[in-house]
Amino acid sequence: MGHYLNRAGLHPLLVDRAPALGHSWRSRWNSLRLFTPARHNRLADLLFPGDPEAYPGKDAVADYLQDFARHQSLTPATGTAITDLHGRLGAFTATTATGRQLRARSVVVATGAFGTPFLPDWAARDGRGPRQLHAKNYRTPASVPGQEVLAVGGGNTGVQIALELAATGKRVHLSTGRPRRHLPQRLGGKDMFWWLTRTGAMSAPAGSVPGKWLRAHDPIIGTDRAALTGVNIRTRPRATGLQGGIVGFADGTRYTPEVIVWATGYRHADRWIRIPAALDPTGVLHAPEGVSPVAGLYTIGRSWQRNRGSALLGFVSTDAAPLAQTILTALAKAP
Repeated sequence: MGHYLNRAGLHPLLVDRAPALGHSWRSRWNSLRLFTPARHNRLADLLFPGDPEAYPGKDAVADYLQDFARHQSLTPATGTAITDLHGRLGAFTATTATGRQLRARSVVVATGAFGTPFLPDWAARDGRGPRQLHAKNYRTPASVPGQEVLAVGGGNTGVQIALELAATGKRVHLSTGRPRRHLPQRLGGKDMFWWLTRTGAMSAPAGSVPGKWLRAHDPIIGTDRAALTGVNIRTRPRATGLQGGIVGFADGTRYTPEVIVWATGYRHADRWIRIPAALDPTGVLHAPEGVSPVAGLYTIGRSWQRNRGSALLGFVSTDAAPLAQTILTALAKAP
């Protein structure tokens, strides 16, 4: 976003609460690799380094983000947490954790798709029963004690962590909600994202027929369902409750794990935005296609902001470029 705003002549102030660019990537689990090949992870005009068909690890992504900032002469103010935002077009004020106030005519919320770790309401949070950790805090199998492990969440994260734990000999139960379609990483010699891009699936608007289908089904890419058989993984239906250390499932069965790994995703934490008209009833920023009903307030990088690629590294540019133009036009019309 900063690149396109710079190119439009707006020269934004970029702030990030993390101590360094790419910190959120470096702090994820050690073996994490993208399921998009390097050729589909470029930002603007800077190619992702290395083999274009390779699947980069988390540290390579962090390094690339730092390289991109240098390449574009972007100098974000890292270690700057925004705790409060209020105002309106031409008069927004952001307050930092140190009490410093930053003023702006327009604001782009670029906090991305990974905000606050989500746990179901029934998850025990008092330390009793099995040990629990969210995927955000998972690093290696060594960080998961015991042998009986329940991984909750049937998306890419849950499947990848379950497979990694099972490979060390742990007995893993993988709880999934609705059935998920598994797509191969490569088909006909091409990566699946080549096909999704070529067919227009990645750019299909969220409200279109293909967009609605993709959003409803959200297939798992790169992990064949067969990979879950023949290893120490037992698939379970949706987990519905935890009592006395025993987890219940939708089919009435039970399981007593030593550890629960929650791969249940994230929720946006937008209540620091003190602009009631900008938030929906759940406290989440309402900004269709990145544009809030509050003039001058925008967002970028959120899941399905415009299409399937909106929250993916190599596809976010297709949202950022037009959004920068929208901001430029709005500022030109502002009194």
